Amino acid sequence: MYSHIILGARDLPALIRFYSPVLQALGLERMEDEQDGGPEGAGWQLPGQHWPQFYLQMPFDGKAASVGNGTQVSFRARSRAQVDAAWAAACLGGGRDEGAPGLRPQYGPDYYGAYCRDPEGHKLCFVFVEAFG
Repeated sequence: MYSHIILGARDLPALIRFYSPVLQALGLERMEDEQDGGPEGAGWQLPGQHWPQFYLQMPFDGKAASVGNGTQVSFRARSRAQVDAAWAAACLGGGRDEGAPGLRPQYGPDYYGAYCRDPEGHKLCFVFVEAFG
């Protein structure tokens, strides 16, 4: 559906410290830092797959990064346990709880999700649905 997502960072080292255990709980691996002429950043992907990718990056325009009102990045988990682990890592790492893990029947009979905000305010969702397989 998408090739990559980039979240702007105000404090890149702090966000890397936050996201590393969260994304590891979802099975993502940190990518090698690329020197492509763009701003400093960090990326993650699933083992053995080039796409999709998730990045944290300083803005290209040099201005301070901001949070998108109404924006949410949802990470697909492979199990309810992964949802639980990612949410716990986020909350322990300085994220703000926006909804503990649990069934959300308003989104589907087996939609299991959790919500938080990262230390800079980006809204995150971790979700598992049996139909994902």
